[in-house]
Amino acid sequence: MGGAVSAGEDNDDLIDNLKEAQYIRTEKVEQAFRAIDRGDYYLDGYRDSAYKDLAWKHGNIHLSAPCIYSEVMEALKLQPGLSFLNLGSGTGYLSTMVGLIIGPYGVNHGVELHKDVVEYARQKLDEFIKNSDSFDKFEFCEPAFVVGNCLEISTDSHQYDRIYCGAGVQKDHENYMKVLLKIGGILVMPIEDQLTQITRTGQSTWDSRNILAVSFAPLVQQSRGEGEKPDTVQLPPVTVRSLQDLSRIYIRRTLRNLTNQDSQGKGTVQRVPHKRKRRRCRRRRINTYVFVGNQLIPQMVESEEEEHAEEEQKEAAAEEEEERDIGDIEIIKQVNELREQILALPLPESLKAYLLYYREK
Repeated sequence: MGGAVSAGEDNDDLIDNLKEAQYIRTEKVEQAFRAIDRGDYYLDGYRDSAYKDLAWKHGNIHLSAPCIYSEVMEALKLQPGLSFLNLGSGTGYLSTMVGLIIGPYGVNHGVELHKDVVEYARQKLDEFIKNSDSFDKFEFCEPAFVVGNCLEISTDSHQYDRIYCGAGVQKDHENYMKVLLKIGGILVMPIEDQLTQITRTGQSTWDSRNILAVSFAPLVQQSRGEGEKPDTVQLPPVTVRSLQDLSRIYIRRTLRNLTNQDSQGKGTVQRVPHKRKRRRCRRRRINTYVFVGNQLIPQMVESEEEEHAEEEQKEAAAEEEEERDIGDIEIIKQVNELREQILALPLPESLKAYLLYYREK
């Protein structure tokens, strides 16, 4: 599933293409996508495929196409402080992006059938926290993953503000998913080859709308012998953060705000080294799909923008001229200012390390 937008050279190019095709429509979703490099979730040797708008699978590890994830993120209408449940959480790529939006006062849980995939997701999460430059730019709600079948969740589990299911849901499982949702909450899941947004409007009332035609593998039902009890999935507990953890969040937020105010007051503009622009082929958003054999393939729609190639070439030439005009502006090396602020505090080294989440860079 995928292929709705042009391939990118890197993560930023991919996001640019998703924006042009109107799959990414809000700033907060764009920021989350740019902060998490999709290529970091691919196995070594497969990263070249990371910036194509295609699903990827290797063994039990699976990533949906970027256009699907962007539609899901937009449809969830995420806000700080919400609770989120990812059914079929996979590599943790989507859950990590969600964590950047719901922030430290949210709840971020995932259920994944395969133990090896949960271990992979925890490894990728640890790498993001320790190594990504984006971590210090956001307030983050760290995902918690558990192994289990999402059709066997304990009946006394708490409800969530937002839920996403990353596998095809049969009609007879639809109500099972709905009861996990709080009143006023949003559930996004594929039902009968349609990515669907469901809003719970009351105790027993829901509004539904179809978002996009999709093709997902169906949910796996647990097989068991006669009289055998199911392996009930216990979701992670919803816990109150410790005073120590709350203090760390507040100190980091205060320093980050002071740094931002200082930069605005000085009118500081950081320019990163120029990146070679590539010629773009702009397309309209694709909403038409056809079956070829047993595969669902996007049917390319003729784009009016492509008829104006000459105008685009003139615009590109104007952009290059503008870049030459500002080429003498000093390029400032990007610095992790939050880290520098923390290291400059008159505190014991052990406390500084805690404030930095023990990051080494």
